[in-house]
Amino acid sequence: MKAIPLILATVVAVNAIPPALFNIRPRIMTQTSFISKITNKVNAVDTCKICVDVSGQIINQVLNIILNVGVIGSCSKLCTMVEQKTGSQIIGVVCDIGCDFLGIDEFVKLIQKADLDPIYYCEIVKMCAVNDHGDAHITKFSITPVSGPQGPRTIDLTYVSKNGTGTGEMVLVIHTVDGIPVETGFLNEPAPAGTYPNVFNLKAQPDPDCDPTQQVCEQWLPGDYTMRIDLCNGECGSKHPHSKLYDTRNITFTITK
Repeated sequence: MKAIPLILATVVAVNAIPPALFNIRPRIMTQTSFISKITNKVNAVDTCKICVDVSGQIINQVLNIILNVGVIGSCSKLCTMVEQKTGSQIIGVVCDIGCDFLGIDEFVKLIQKADLDPIYYCEIVKMCAVNDHGDAHITKFSITPVSGPQGPRTIDLTYVSKNGTGTGEMVLVIHTVDGIPVETGFLNEPAPAGTYPNVFNLKAQPDPDCDPTQQVCEQWLPGDYTMRIDLCNGECGSKHPHSKLYDTRNITFTITK
């Protein structure tokens, strides 16, 4: 078995880790640049987060290789091709760890499941912890200012867990006046029983980098907006094992002229 922390620590030093993907399911990551999470948690080597961050690319690349080249006979050859196609050593290492753990046949069979999501993948290859007896109850969900012109807003979320939480996801969804979806997901790593405050920043103003010739751009028109938070074990909406909705809440805010 590979010394995972040592290998990943070496690779992280020379590779920038991309933001969380969650891009296997099309509902996630629409107009995500408006919402960011503030966190004080810093782990030098966080194998679960690294796995979730890159597993979407691993899944997509392995599927493309199987489609274009066929099934490769060994983990080393397959993951070397994944590394070469992505240009990322960290992706190659995480691919190799998962493939070696499962064996090439089971690894390919798992990847070929069309509905595979990154959290479930990382749980299967033992890089993310599982807690099927976890819970979380949202005790605070608010936005400041509740009413005002376009501009930055602060979202406060606090939840309480009696039994701890498993590897999961927080999803923020905003129903906008013009119907353009604003939605993003954040990895919520396993935690023991306790109270957990979270703070998010919302840029409730048009993105100057959004090109209307290439995509639909949210304009944050005056009116009432509804925002929902889903707190989940596993990926929100997933039908895989170790997945369920812990709690959900809705709030409204208003953008004035």
